[in-house]
Amino acid sequence: MDEYISQIRARVLQRMDLSRDMLDEEIEEFIAEETAQMLQGRIISLRERVRIEQQVFNSLRKLDALQDLVDDPEVSEIMVNGPQNIFYEKFGCVHKWEQSFASEEKMQDIIQQIVGRHNRVVNMSNPIVDTRLSDGSRVNIVLSPISLDGSAITIRKFPEHPLDMDALIEKGAVSKEAADFLKYLVQAKYSLLISGGTSSGKTTFLNALSQYIPEDERVITIEDSAELQIQGIHNLVRLETRNANMEGVMPVTIRDLIRSALRMRPDRIIVGECRGAEAFDMLQALNTGHDGGLSTAHGNSSRDILSRLEMMVLMGMDLPLHAIRQQIASGIDVIVHLGRLHDRSRKVLEITEVTGFRDGEILLSPLYQLQQDGDKSVLVAMEKLKCTNKLKMSGLEDIAIREGIMHGLQTI
Repeated sequence: MDEYISQIRARVLQRMDLSRDMLDEEIEEFIAEETAQMLQGRIISLRERVRIEQQVFNSLRKLDALQDLVDDPEVSEIMVNGPQNIFYEKFGCVHKWEQSFASEEKMQDIIQQIVGRHNRVVNMSNPIVDTRLSDGSRVNIVLSPISLDGSAITIRKFPEHPLDMDALIEKGAVSKEAADFLKYLVQAKYSLLISGGTSSGKTTFLNALSQYIPEDERVITIEDSAELQIQGIHNLVRLETRNANMEGVMPVTIRDLIRSALRMRPDRIIVGECRGAEAFDMLQALNTGHDGGLSTAHGNSSRDILSRLEMMVLMGMDLPLHAIRQQIASGIDVIVHLGRLHDRSRKVLEITEVTGFRDGEILLSPLYQLQQDGDKSVLVAMEKLKCTNKLKMSGLEDIAIREGIMHGLQTI
């Protein structure tokens, strides 16, 4: 059937008027006509014919061999290792896809189509790029020959309707007690950092936490590639970085956007992912009256993410280590660390309070930790919340105690 698809595609291309933007319906009509002519006299099922027509259309107007995977709501990740090797993740298991690209050249056409939609550039001078699909899915591209076996594409899909905290509780990612605890921290404008490894659910959890932000706040999101799905905020400003290109367009970095956001009268700033020198600007914002910040970062534990933050700051500023640690200790209030377990489930592993700075070290206090209870993993309450000033100033402390969920102020 691949031979038919190539021939039909070539015939349709010959008929297409490339001097104007043709409607999808026109191209579908061409495909149907050429398919009927190509398959005339051959015995083929209606289902197979529809599949051929769809694949031809996908190769001309959509993402070719990837389109069916992108359209499948149960697929969470798509991994392309050269034109012939496509894999996908569904329900936590990785499978090889039956379709492939006709050639590296065809794959390059799709790559340029993806990056062009969002004004990104990928070429031999700039062979690695992060971008997104129109539905918000995160895309990373590495061109050949940097990727030795052909260009590599990785697509991280997000659900059309983002999971809220109730859904995460139902999935067992977090306990209701811990979720309610975090709700009050967000509403009281504690600054939270969400850490975890790759594919641990950091962005999903950040989206869920954002539902607790009061709807009358002015929120500014800053991302390298827009993927956050903030719900319920009317006064929302979404900012995205821009790469430089060969035409002389200057780059706009996350550092630039954070500095600009500070002049936009934000009630709260959300940085989608902190992974470089912008960490210093984020901490500066948190330490100059812009409480309630939310961000994510890669780390192996709550303690490890602090070391990584130190390194990020040093990428952009030559500061003494004790000064950096003081900035972190005063800017970050609570760390929520996520992980992926052996059964491939994603869970909150620990919630840790940053309690201060003493003798050159950042002080941490574990509030919740995931512990094994027989066959189950349970998020167990640990120490008491020490820094309660923001709760008291927001007027939420008494409400939290009355509802019986404020860990550290009343036993759960």
